[in-house]
Amino acid sequence: MTASQSAPFDLITIGRVGVDIYPLQDGVGLEHVSTFGKYLGGSATNVAVAAARHGLRTAVITRTGNDPFGTYIHEELLRLGVSDEFVSGVAGLNTPVVFCEIFPPDNFPLYFYRDPQAPDLVINTEELDLDAIRDARIYWSTVTGISEEPSRSAHHAAWAARGRSPLTILDLDYRAMFWTTPEEASAEVGRALEHVTVAVGNKEECEIAVGETDPHRSADALLERGVELAIVKQGPKGVLAKTRTETVEVAPYFVDVVNGLGAGDSFGGALCHGLLQGWPLERILRFANVAGAIVAGRRECSTAMPTSAEVEDILKGISA
Repeated sequence: MTASQSAPFDLITIGRVGVDIYPLQDGVGLEHVSTFGKYLGGSATNVAVAAARHGLRTAVITRTGNDPFGTYIHEELLRLGVSDEFVSGVAGLNTPVVFCEIFPPDNFPLYFYRDPQAPDLVINTEELDLDAIRDARIYWSTVTGISEEPSRSAHHAAWAARGRSPLTILDLDYRAMFWTTPEEASAEVGRALEHVTVAVGNKEECEIAVGETDPHRSADALLERGVELAIVKQGPKGVLAKTRTETVEVAPYFVDVVNGLGAGDSFGGALCHGLLQGWPLERILRFANVAGAIVAGRRECSTAMPTSAEVEDILKGISA
Protein backbone atom coordinates (compact mmCIF):
# COMPACT_ATOMS: atom_id res chain seq x y z
CA MET A 1 0.00 0.00 0.00
CA THR A 2 1.37 3.44 -0.88
CA ALA A 3 1.33 6.35 1.53
CA SER A 4 -1.35 8.05 -0.52
CA GLN A 5 -3.64 5.01 -0.04
CA SER A 6 -3.17 4.88 3.74
CA ALA A 7 -4.21 7.41 6.36
CA PRO A 8 -2.71 10.88 5.78
CA PHE A 9 0.35 11.85 7.75
CA ASP A 10 -0.06 14.46 10.45
CA LEU A 11 3.20 16.01 9.28
CA ILE A 12 5.49 15.59 6.30
CA THR A 13 8.73 17.55 6.26
CA ILE A 14 11.16 17.88 3.37
CA GLY A 15 14.82 18.84 3.51
CA ARG A 16 18.10 18.31 5.26
CA VAL A 17 19.29 15.12 6.88
CA GLY A 18 22.69 14.13 8.11
CA VAL A 19 24.74 12.81 10.96
CA ASP A 20 25.59 15.26 13.74
CA ILE A 21 29.04 14.65 15.20
CA TYR A 22 28.98 16.67 18.39
CA PRO A 23 31.87 17.05 20.87
CA LEU A 24 31.53 15.64 24.34
CA GLN A 25 33.80 18.38 25.69
CA ASP A 26 32.58 21.97 25.97
CA GLY A 27 34.47 25.20 25.63
CA VAL A 28 37.26 23.89 23.39
CA GLY A 29 37.83 23.97 19.65
CA LEU A 30 37.47 20.86 17.54
CA GLU A 31 41.25 20.56 17.32
CA HIS A 32 41.30 19.76 21.04
CA VAL A 33 38.20 17.56 21.26
CA SER A 34 38.96 13.89 21.91
CA THR A 35 35.50 12.28 22.04
CA PHE A 36 32.31 12.81 20.07
CA GLY A 37 28.71 11.66 20.05
CA LYS A 38 26.88 10.58 16.87
CA TYR A 39 23.28 11.70 16.38
CA LEU A 40 20.62 11.98 13.68
CA GLY A 41 20.48 15.55 12.42
CA GLY A 42 19.24 18.01 9.83
CA SER A 43 16.61 20.66 10.46
CA ALA A 44 13.66 19.16 8.58
CA THR A 45 14.47 15.76 10.04
CA ASN A 46 14.68 17.14 13.56
CA VAL A 47 11.26 18.79 13.21
CA ALA A 48 9.74 15.45 12.20
CA VAL A 49 11.37 13.78 15.20
CA ALA A 50 10.21 16.54 17.53
CA ALA A 51 6.62 16.24 16.30
CA ALA A 52 6.71 12.46 16.64
CA ARG A 53 7.62 12.91 20.31
CA HIS A 54 4.29 14.70 20.71
CA GLY A 55 2.45 11.73 19.21
CA LEU A 56 2.12 12.91 15.61
CA ARG A 57 2.42 10.53 12.66
CA THR A 58 5.36 11.99 10.77
CA ALA A 59 7.57 11.38 7.75
CA VAL A 60 10.51 13.16 6.16
CA ILE A 61 11.26 13.47 2.45
CA THR A 62 15.02 13.40 2.03
CA ARG A 63 17.95 11.46 0.58
CA THR A 64 21.18 9.97 1.89
CA GLY A 65 24.31 8.37 0.55
CA ASN A 66 24.41 4.60 0.03
CA ASP A 67 26.83 4.23 2.90
CA PRO A 68 26.85 3.15 6.56
CA PHE A 69 25.73 6.60 7.68
CA GLY A 70 22.76 6.31 5.31
CA THR A 71 21.86 3.00 6.93
CA TYR A 72 22.16 4.64 10.33
CA ILE A 73 19.73 7.39 9.28
CA HIS A 74 17.07 4.87 8.24
CA GLU A 75 17.47 2.93 11.49
CA GLU A 76 17.45 6.03 13.67
CA LEU A 77 14.41 7.54 11.97
CA LEU A 78 12.42 4.40 12.65
CA ARG A 79 13.71 4.17 16.22
CA LEU A 80 12.58 7.74 16.85
CA GLY A 81 9.13 7.19 15.36
CA VAL A 82 9.51 8.84 11.94
CA SER A 83 8.61 7.05 8.71
CA ASP A 84 11.53 6.53 6.32
CA GLU A 85 9.40 5.56 3.32
CA PHE A 86 10.29 8.79 1.49
CA VAL A 87 14.03 8.46 2.16
CA SER A 88 16.19 7.07 -0.63
CA GLY A 89 19.86 6.79 -1.52
CA VAL A 90 21.87 8.70 -4.11
CA ALA A 91 24.66 6.83 -5.87
CA GLY A 92 28.06 8.48 -5.73
CA LEU A 93 27.33 10.95 -2.93
CA ASN A 94 28.15 10.64 0.75
CA THR A 95 25.69 11.11 3.58
CA PRO A 96 26.44 14.56 5.02
CA VAL A 97 28.07 14.94 8.40
CA VAL A 98 28.01 18.07 10.55
CA PHE A 99 30.44 18.98 13.31
CA CYS A 100 29.81 21.67 15.87
CA GLU A 101 31.74 23.38 18.62
CA ILE A 102 30.04 24.08 21.95
CA PHE A 103 30.81 27.35 23.66
CA PRO A 104 27.81 28.01 25.93
CA PRO A 105 25.70 30.02 26.25
CA ASP A 106 25.51 31.45 22.72
CA ASN A 107 28.34 30.33 20.43
CA PHE A 108 27.90 27.06 18.55
CA PRO A 109 29.85 27.13 15.25
CA LEU A 110 28.76 24.57 12.66
CA TYR A 111 30.94 22.85 10.07
CA PHE A 112 28.98 21.22 7.24
CA TYR A 113 30.55 18.46 5.13
CA ARG A 114 28.20 18.36 2.13
CA ASP A 115 30.49 18.53 -0.93
CA PRO A 116 30.29 18.19 -3.87
CA GLN A 117 26.52 18.13 -3.28
CA ALA A 118 24.39 16.86 -0.44
CA PRO A 119 22.02 13.99 -1.32
CA ASP A 120 19.17 15.90 0.35
CA LEU A 121 19.44 18.48 -2.45
CA VAL A 122 19.02 15.73 -5.08
CA ILE A 123 15.29 15.37 -4.43
CA ASN A 124 13.66 14.91 -7.83
CA THR A 125 10.13 15.95 -8.71
CA GLU A 126 9.24 12.62 -10.30
CA GLU A 127 10.11 10.77 -7.07
CA LEU A 128 7.67 12.73 -4.88
CA ASP A 129 4.46 11.19 -3.58
CA LEU A 130 2.39 14.25 -4.41
CA ASP A 131 -0.81 12.68 -3.08
CA ALA A 132 0.79 12.15 0.34
CA ILE A 133 2.11 15.72 0.33
CA ARG A 134 -1.28 17.09 -0.68
CA ASP A 135 -3.12 15.10 1.99
CA ALA A 136 -0.73 15.68 4.91
CA ARG A 137 -2.31 17.73 7.68
CA ILE A 138 0.88 19.81 7.84
CA TYR A 139 3.57 20.13 5.16
CA TRP A 140 6.86 21.67 6.39
CA SER A 141 9.68 22.86 4.14
CA THR A 142 12.80 24.93 4.71
CA VAL A 143 14.66 27.62 2.81
CA THR A 144 17.73 25.41 2.46
CA GLY A 145 15.74 23.05 0.25
CA ILE A 146 15.32 25.73 -2.43
CA SER A 147 19.00 26.66 -2.52
CA GLU A 148 19.87 24.24 -5.37
CA GLU A 149 18.38 22.16 -8.15
CA PRO A 150 16.82 19.65 -8.47
CA SER A 151 15.49 20.12 -4.93
CA ARG A 152 14.23 23.63 -5.76
CA SER A 153 11.96 22.38 -8.54
CA ALA A 154 10.75 19.51 -6.38
CA HIS A 155 9.74 21.96 -3.66
CA HIS A 156 7.70 23.99 -6.11
CA ALA A 157 6.02 20.86 -7.47
CA ALA A 158 5.06 19.90 -3.93
CA TRP A 159 3.64 23.35 -3.22
CA ALA A 160 1.67 23.22 -6.46
CA ALA A 161 0.17 19.91 -5.37
CA ARG A 162 -0.96 21.46 -2.07
CA GLY A 163 -2.39 24.57 -3.69
CA ARG A 164 -1.57 26.74 -0.65
CA SER A 165 -3.79 24.65 1.55
CA PRO A 166 -3.85 25.36 5.31
CA LEU A 167 -0.79 24.55 7.41
CA THR A 168 1.68 24.68 4.56
CA ILE A 169 4.66 25.91 6.55
CA LEU A 170 7.97 27.46 5.49
CA ASP A 171 10.85 27.50 7.96
CA LEU A 172 12.89 30.55 6.94
CA ASP A 173 16.03 28.64 8.09
CA TYR A 174 18.55 30.74 6.08
CA ARG A 175 22.16 29.60 6.20
CA ALA A 176 24.51 31.75 4.18
CA MET A 177 26.93 28.92 3.32
CA PHE A 178 24.26 27.26 1.16
CA TRP A 179 23.72 30.31 -1.08
CA THR A 180 25.82 32.20 -3.62
CA THR A 181 24.55 35.59 -2.43
CA PRO A 182 21.94 36.90 0.01
CA GLU A 183 20.16 38.47 -2.95
CA GLU A 184 19.69 35.08 -4.58
CA ALA A 185 18.25 33.73 -1.35
CA SER A 186 15.87 36.68 -1.00
CA ALA A 187 14.55 36.16 -4.53
CA GLU A 188 13.93 32.44 -4.01
CA VAL A 189 12.36 32.93 -0.59
CA GLY A 190 10.06 35.53 -2.14
CA ARG A 191 8.89 32.95 -4.68
CA ALA A 192 8.38 30.37 -1.95
CA LEU A 193 6.26 32.68 0.19
CA GLU A 194 3.68 32.74 -2.59
CA HIS A 195 2.85 29.10 -1.80
CA VAL A 196 2.76 28.86 2.00
CA THR A 197 0.32 29.82 4.73
CA VAL A 198 2.66 29.87 7.75
CA ALA A 199 6.17 31.32 7.97
CA VAL A 200 8.57 30.86 10.90
CA GLY A 201 11.93 32.54 11.33
CA ASN A 202 14.21 34.69 13.44
CA LYS A 203 14.97 38.35 12.83
CA GLU A 204 17.97 37.68 10.57
CA GLU A 205 16.00 35.19 8.50
CA CYS A 206 13.12 37.65 8.18
CA GLU A 207 15.54 40.22 6.79
CA ILE A 208 16.43 37.80 3.98
CA ALA A 209 12.76 36.94 3.42
CA VAL A 210 11.13 40.38 3.48
CA GLY A 211 13.89 42.94 4.05
CA GLU A 212 12.81 43.78 7.61
CA THR A 213 14.51 43.19 10.95
CA ASP A 214 11.97 44.78 13.30
CA PRO A 215 9.81 41.86 14.47
CA HIS A 216 6.45 43.60 14.03
CA ARG A 217 7.32 44.99 10.60
CA SER A 218 8.69 41.57 9.60
CA ALA A 219 5.46 39.84 10.61
CA ASP A 220 3.37 42.45 8.82
CA ALA A 221 5.47 42.06 5.67
CA LEU A 222 5.00 38.29 5.75
CA LEU A 223 1.24 38.73 6.09
CA GLU A 224 1.29 41.11 3.11
CA ARG A 225 2.84 38.26 1.07
CA GLY A 226 -0.29 36.19 1.74
CA VAL A 227 0.90 34.22 4.74
CA GLU A 228 -1.89 33.63 7.28
CA LEU A 229 0.34 33.17 10.34
CA ALA A 230 3.73 34.85 10.76
CA ILE A 231 5.99 33.78 13.65
CA VAL A 232 9.14 35.74 14.47
CA LYS A 233 11.51 34.24 17.03
CA GLN A 234 13.32 36.94 19.03
CA GLY A 235 15.77 34.88 21.11
CA PRO A 236 15.98 36.28 24.66
CA LYS A 237 13.01 38.57 23.92
CA GLY A 238 10.67 35.65 23.27
CA VAL A 239 8.48 35.09 20.23
CA LEU A 240 5.97 37.16 18.28
CA ALA A 241 3.10 35.77 16.20
CA LYS A 242 0.65 37.66 14.03
CA THR A 243 -2.41 36.85 11.99
CA ARG A 244 -4.64 39.39 10.30
CA THR A 245 -6.76 39.64 13.45
CA GLU A 246 -4.43 38.76 16.33
CA THR A 247 -1.02 39.70 17.72
CA VAL A 248 0.56 37.60 20.46
CA GLU A 249 3.93 38.00 22.17
CA VAL A 250 5.24 35.43 24.64
CA ALA A 251 8.27 35.80 26.87
CA PRO A 252 11.03 33.19 26.72
CA TYR A 253 11.51 30.34 29.15
CA PHE A 254 15.10 30.53 30.36
CA VAL A 255 17.36 27.53 30.93
CA ASP A 256 21.09 27.02 31.39
CA VAL A 257 22.07 26.60 27.75
CA VAL A 258 24.20 23.60 26.84
CA ASN A 259 23.75 23.65 23.04
CA GLY A 260 21.28 25.98 21.36
CA LEU A 261 21.35 24.34 17.93
CA GLY A 262 18.26 22.12 18.17
CA ALA A 263 15.98 24.52 20.00
CA GLY A 264 14.36 25.92 16.85
CA ASP A 265 13.54 22.47 15.53
CA SER A 266 11.99 21.48 18.85
CA PHE A 267 9.96 24.69 18.70
CA GLY A 268 8.83 23.68 15.20
CA GLY A 269 7.68 20.21 16.17
CA ALA A 270 5.80 21.60 19.17
CA LEU A 271 4.26 24.30 16.99
CA CYS A 272 2.91 21.62 14.66
CA HIS A 273 1.42 19.75 17.61
CA GLY A 274 -0.27 22.85 18.95
CA LEU A 275 -1.67 23.83 15.57
CA LEU A 276 -3.22 20.40 15.07
CA GLN A 277 -4.69 20.51 18.56
CA GLY A 278 -6.46 23.74 17.66
CA TRP A 279 -5.10 25.54 20.73
CA PRO A 280 -5.26 29.33 21.11
CA LEU A 281 -2.21 31.01 19.62
CA GLU A 282 -0.80 32.09 22.98
CA ARG A 283 -0.95 28.53 24.34
CA ILE A 284 0.77 27.22 21.20
CA LEU A 285 3.62 29.71 21.58
CA ARG A 286 4.10 29.03 25.29
CA PHE A 287 4.21 25.28 24.65
CA ALA A 288 6.64 25.66 21.73
CA ASN A 289 8.86 28.06 23.68
CA VAL A 290 9.30 25.59 26.52
CA ALA A 291 9.88 22.70 24.10
CA GLY A 292 12.66 24.68 22.44
CA ALA A 293 14.22 25.67 25.75
CA ILE A 294 14.34 22.06 26.94
CA VAL A 295 16.49 21.10 23.96
CA ALA A 296 18.75 24.14 24.44
CA GLY A 297 19.56 22.67 27.84
CA ARG A 298 20.70 19.37 26.30
CA ARG A 299 23.69 18.43 24.17
CA GLU A 300 22.19 16.78 21.09
CA CYS A 301 19.24 17.67 18.85
CA SER A 302 17.08 14.79 17.60
CA THR A 303 17.35 12.57 20.65
CA ALA A 304 16.90 15.57 22.96
CA MET A 305 13.36 16.35 21.79
CA PRO A 306 10.89 16.41 24.71
CA THR A 307 7.56 14.67 25.07
CA SER A 308 4.35 16.63 25.56
CA ALA A 309 4.29 15.49 29.19
CA GLU A 310 7.72 17.01 29.84
CA VAL A 311 6.61 20.33 28.39
CA GLU A 312 3.31 20.33 30.26
CA ASP A 313 5.04 19.63 33.56
CA ILE A 314 7.13 22.77 33.14
CA LEU A 315 4.14 24.84 32.04
CA LYS A 316 2.25 23.74 35.16
CA GLY A 317 5.18 24.84 37.28
CA ILE A 318 5.29 28.24 35.59
CA SER A 319 1.57 28.86 36.13
CA ALA A 320 1.48 27.52 39.70
